[in-house]
Formats: sequence, structure tokens, C-alpha cells
Amino acid sequence: MTEVIRCAWGNSSPLYMAYHDEEWGRPVHGDDKIFERVTLEAFQSGLSWITILRKRENFRKAFDGFEIVKVAAYTEHDVERLLADSGIVRNRAKVDAAIANARAALEVPGGLSELVWRYADPDAPMPRTMADVPAITPGSKALAKELKKHGFRFVGPTTAYALMQAIGLVNDHIEGCVARQP
Repeated sequence: MTEVIRCAWGNSSPLYMAYHDEEWGRPVHGDDKIFERVTLEAFQSGLSWITILRKRENFRKAFDGFEIVKVAAYTEHDVERLLADSGIVRNRAKVDAAIANARAALEVPGGLSELVWRYADPDAPMPRTMADVPAITPGSKALAKELKKHGFRFVGPTTAYALMQAIGLVNDHIEGCVARQP
């Protein structure tokens, strides 16, 4: 039997394995889908990604499926509802940022997906090991700066790079990984 090679983190739990094999690094397009990923990456800041994965369905329900137009219309009542929801990460600054980011996304000329995909780096070098995977790149710094210019919050270079990895702007699956696709 042949051993399946995965990025090391993808072997640490069944939830990570499914996310690694089926989602991480696969191209994601569409404003609402990109907004969901921006929001979840922001909520992950300072936490383990598995915490967010475990709560992802709760986040989707709490944030109306991450429909930008709906989230942008949230009021203080919605903020209080979200802060009382034990199914999500209850952090006032992150909840406020999600709503502000939805409002900012509505104002992005051409849409959020188009803006983010300008920073795709299909020629990024293939990492041989996880030690070769950076936390920040010039592209993630530029994307974070661009998002901030449009009024986004909780989108520093590290968060921007995690977003780039998650939605396929870069392919950071290690050499030989079962999920690495051209």
C-alpha cells in the first residue's frame, strides 16, 4: 500500500484532512465566497484554524450565509445577537470588522473577488517542506495594503497570506502532496 503524502497539518485530524484534501488551495471566486473567507480568516486571528473550522457552519448561519448585502445592513441589534451566539467566536472587534468589511466590499470597484484575484501568484515556488512555506510575502503585504485602502479591517499581511493560500491565489501544498494540483 502506498503512503499518501500530505502537508503535515493536513494529517492532524479528520476535519483538517478533509479541509486540506478538498478545499485548501482550491480556487474560490465570487464576492460572497471571498467575503466568507476574509471574515473567517479575520476571526481566526490569534486562534487555531481548527477552532474556526469547527464553528464554520455556525458562522454561516449567524452571518446569513456571508451574503455581503445582508451583512452590510447589520445594525447594533445584529451585533448584540452575534455577541450572544456561543456557536461563533464572540469578539466585538472582529464582529465589528466583519460588518465594516461587508460595507467596504460593497464599495470595491469591480467587486471583492476581482480585487483579490489581482494578487494571484501562480508562479510562486513550490514548497518542498512546510518549512519552505512563508507566513508573509510581498504579495500578501500588497493585498493587505489594498484591502485596508478600501476600508477593510483585520487584514494584515499574515491574514492576507492565509487567505491567499486558502482560496488558491498561491499553491502552498508541498511537493508530492496528494492535494497539489497544477
